[in-house]
Amino acid sequence: MDNHLFRTVSEVLGKHQVEGYVIGGYVRDLLLDRPCKDIDFVVVGSGIDMAHAVADALRAGEVHFFKNFGTAMFRYQDLEVEFVGARKESYLRDSRKPLVEEGTLKDDQERRDFTINALAIDMKQDEYRFGALVDPFNGLSDLENGIIRTPLDPDITFSDDPLRMMRAIRFASQLNFDIHHETFEAITRNAHRINIISQERITDEINKIMLSKRPSVGFRLLFQSGLLELIFPELHDLHGVETKDGVSHKDNFFHTIKVVDQLAEKSDDLWLRWAALLHDIAKPATKRFHEEHGWTFHGHEERGSRMVPKIFRRMKLPMDAKMKYVQKLVALHLRPIALTREEATDSAIRRLIFEAGDDLDDLMSLCESDITTRNKERMRRYLERFARVRERVAEVEERDHIRNWQPPISGDEIIRTFGIKPSKEVGMLKAMIKDAILDGDIPNNYEAAKELLIKKGKELGLKPVK
Repeated sequence: MDNHLFRTVSEVLGKHQVEGYVIGGYVRDLLLDRPCKDIDFVVVGSGIDMAHAVADALRAGEVHFFKNFGTAMFRYQDLEVEFVGARKESYLRDSRKPLVEEGTLKDDQERRDFTINALAIDMKQDEYRFGALVDPFNGLSDLENGIIRTPLDPDITFSDDPLRMMRAIRFASQLNFDIHHETFEAITRNAHRINIISQERITDEINKIMLSKRPSVGFRLLFQSGLLELIFPELHDLHGVETKDGVSHKDNFFHTIKVVDQLAEKSDDLWLRWAALLHDIAKPATKRFHEEHGWTFHGHEERGSRMVPKIFRRMKLPMDAKMKYVQKLVALHLRPIALTREEATDSAIRRLIFEAGDDLDDLMSLCESDITTRNKERMRRYLERFARVRERVAEVEERDHIRNWQPPISGDEIIRTFGIKPSKEVGMLKAMIKDAILDGDIPNNYEAAKELLIKKGKELGLKPVK
C-alpha cells in the first residue's frame, strides 16, 4: 500500500468527518499480492467532494468527475484513484442500469458482484480501525479457498446485471478460482439474460478471458453454463464427436481451447491467441466422411479465413490490420504442417516466407501449438519436424531475402513496357514473374525479371514499345 496516499485520504476524511473505505479490486489484489493500478474509495457522503479535497492535499492535479454517477477520478503518480459515494441499487427487468440512491457501507458492499470484491479497508483516523478489514460476506475465506460466489442471492445478482455472469467466469479464469456450485447453477439458469448486455461489454470480458494464463478455464465454463452458445455460436458448434463406420473425429472445441492454452504459454499477444481460437472455426461447415479416408475437413482454413471478418464485425472487434492478421494466420495455418510431412522444396519454403511475411514466426508458433496429441513420442517427432522447417526457413531467407519482398517489376512498368492500359494481362504478367522467382526458375533480380517479362508478353501477343 502507498502509505502516503492512504494516510492523506485518512486525514482528509477525518478533517471533513466523513466515513470512507478502500474497496473492491484493489483490496482483493492486495491480499492476493497481485499488481493493481486502480484504487477505489467509497465514502458515506459525496465522493466528488472528497476526491477534490484529497487531490488538493496530494497536489494531484485535475479531477474528472461524473455528477450523474457521483464518481470522481484523478491520477496520482502511476495510480488511478476513484471516489464514489456509498449507494444502494435496484434494477428494472429489461435494463442493467440501476436505480441509485445514497446508502451506507453495508448497502454498497451488498451491491457488489462477488464476496472477494466486497472486501473493504477502513480509512478512519483511529489506531484500532485504520487499515482494518471489513468483511461481512466472508470474502477473505473465499479468497483463501479460491471461490467465486455472490454476496446475496445469485439469481437476483445475475438477473439484475447479467454481465456479472461473464465477470464470474472471467475471474475464475484469471485467478484460477472455482465458481461456487450455487453461483454457477444460477449462471446456467440466467444465461438467457445475457441478451440485454451490449456486445462491446461481452467482447471485453472474452478478451480478458483470452489474456488469462489458461484461457481454456474460462471457455470451458462458458460452454458448461450455456453462455457460449449464446455469445459465440461458431465456437460452440465445434463441440461434439461424430462416429461413422466405427471411425470418430476428435472434439474440435476441446482441441481448440487446448491449442489456445499451449499458445498462451509462448505468447501473451491477444490477436495471436484469437488466431488460435479461430484456426479451426470452419471445421463444422467442411466436415465430410469418406469411406477410404474417414473424416475430412478439406478447405477449412480458407473458409475459416472468410469467416473471420464476419465474426470480428459482430463481436465489435477492430476491423483493421488486427483482423487481417488473424485472417492471414487462419488461412495459412496448415501450410507449415504440410511442410513437415516431406522434405520441403526451396520453392515451397519461399512461398511460405513470401505469404506469411513478418508474421511467419507467429504462424510457426500457432502451428506448433496445434499439436495436441497426448502421445509424448509422437509430440517429440512433430516438434522435431517443425524445428527442421524453421531451420530451412532461416536458410532460404538468408539466401533469397523473400520476406516482405516485392517483385522487381511493377504493374506500372508492365504498362509502360507494352504501352497498354490496366488490364488482366498486367496482373497475369506480374504473377508470372513472381511465380518464376518463388519457384526458382529465374534469379531474384531486375534483369532476369525484365527478360522474362518480354518473353511472356510476346506469348500473350504484346510488343514492347520502342
